Amino acid sequence: MDALLPLSLNWHGDSPLECTNETLRSCLHRLDHPIFILQNDHRSAVSSEGNIDGSDGAWKVRGFAPALLPDTLGDPLFRQTYGLKYALYGGSMANGISSEEMVIALGKAGFMGSFGAGGLLPARIEKAIDRIQQDLEGKPHAFNLINSPFEPALEEKAAELYLQHGIHVIEASAYLTPTKSLVRYRAAGLSRNADGSVHIGNKVIAKVSRKEVAAKFLSPCAEDMLSQLVSEGKISEEQALLARLVPVADDITVEADSGGHTDNRPLVGILPAIIKLRDEFQDKHAYAQLVRIGAAGGIATPASTLAALMMGAAYVVTGSVNQSCVESGASEHSRNLLSVMDIADVAMAPASDMFEMGVKVQVLKRGTMFAMRAQKLFELYQRYESIDELPAADREKLETTIFKRSLDSVWEECIKFFSERDPKQIERAQQKPKDKMALIFRWYLGLSSRWSAIGEKGREMDYQIWTGPSLGAFNDWTKGTYLADPQHRHVADVSMQLLNGAAYLLRLRMLEAQGLRFEPQVAQYLPQ
Repeated sequence: MDALLPLSLNWHGDSPLECTNETLRSCLHRLDHPIFILQNDHRSAVSSEGNIDGSDGAWKVRGFAPALLPDTLGDPLFRQTYGLKYALYGGSMANGISSEEMVIALGKAGFMGSFGAGGLLPARIEKAIDRIQQDLEGKPHAFNLINSPFEPALEEKAAELYLQHGIHVIEASAYLTPTKSLVRYRAAGLSRNADGSVHIGNKVIAKVSRKEVAAKFLSPCAEDMLSQLVSEGKISEEQALLARLVPVADDITVEADSGGHTDNRPLVGILPAIIKLRDEFQDKHAYAQLVRIGAAGGIATPASTLAALMMGAAYVVTGSVNQSCVESGASEHSRNLLSVMDIADVAMAPASDMFEMGVKVQVLKRGTMFAMRAQKLFELYQRYESIDELPAADREKLETTIFKRSLDSVWEECIKFFSERDPKQIERAQQKPKDKMALIFRWYLGLSSRWSAIGEKGREMDYQIWTGPSLGAFNDWTKGTYLADPQHRHVADVSMQLLNGAAYLLRLRMLEAQGLRFEPQVAQYLPQ
């Protein structure tokens, strides 16, 4: 350990410890105490007690870092707005992967979780609402509202459920532009405070990865949608007026290279760009409350957590790391695969919900052939106009290796499924053969994620497991610790370890800024 700064302050206290790697680590881990790095003529020492001043003393101060608790990281207004102890929440993962158990565990520990409602039928979402509200008793929680361009009725019903059941925080994801269902949810929660200011009853946290999308959430709700909602009697004239005074979102989560829907953006590039964009919109609109910008995608180690906060993120959002935890809705087989993946064990594959648009999701490629098989389906969809045009050899291969049943029987399953979920899709498919082919291919894409969640036997090679490279980084960080075992991964503990580690590293960086350098044993934070 070397120091570059001159010694000018003195420390006063009792019996400092000899400065070793062990005592340095011990003092750095005492986040609720300051740390003093000391030296006299012949010795170096460290202490978490005492005080410093300019008077004479036996010990000179080589470095100092204050106490720094995890609940001081991030934007205090974010914590206050959502009733959190920590500026971290668990982001939603569709099909209930972000399960009731996960949301409840995070809410009880001072965090917030967002239930993964994407892809679920209204009855299943309503069941989750009832359980989460009952178990959390007013503690923080959120629900996902996902953009569903090919199933708008599902999105609309989810928004209605949230309004009916008093869900006051939603995480809006996969939007290219705010829809009428999202605008209705936002505007329906607006009212006047006693002082005339706008009370925002329904909070929106928007996940975005593009500046043009962020701009729409930084703007007030679209005039045409507000007018339609007023004419339909779904919001009042007063609510439409108030919606012109506030942005669509209270918070924007900048989603970098994440699992599931992603543009694979590097956080170091997109986060500063959207913070700058937010500042420009604030100058233009002069909102009463500044839109906060958070960070997601890659939040998997103390170093990445701290990096996001140091770049100006008001809060951080975890995702892939939570999927390997015992509370997630993933099967044990999937969690075990995730617990041993490396950073490079990911691939992009066609998305079920936006298959026809060519949108892709990031998935695990180690231990499954889903990505390759899904890509084959998309190539066939691009090349041919109907199922009947498929060459006989291709059709036989699909039926034997991917679907493992006849395509005719798959179509019968689609009819049954969408008759309950969205009958209009069947009507369109019966009129347009290419739409019919898309529904048949989406049968595989949709069920593959369900097979992964329930642990469908015999379908392991078809599991669609959404994850980003961050989980590989998490596995690398936790190697050799108790968190290497997926049975020991609990979502609230993982979140706490990330924040504890970020606080530890921030104090270390403060000491390094004073010219101190540390051995690797001290410079790394390992789960405690």
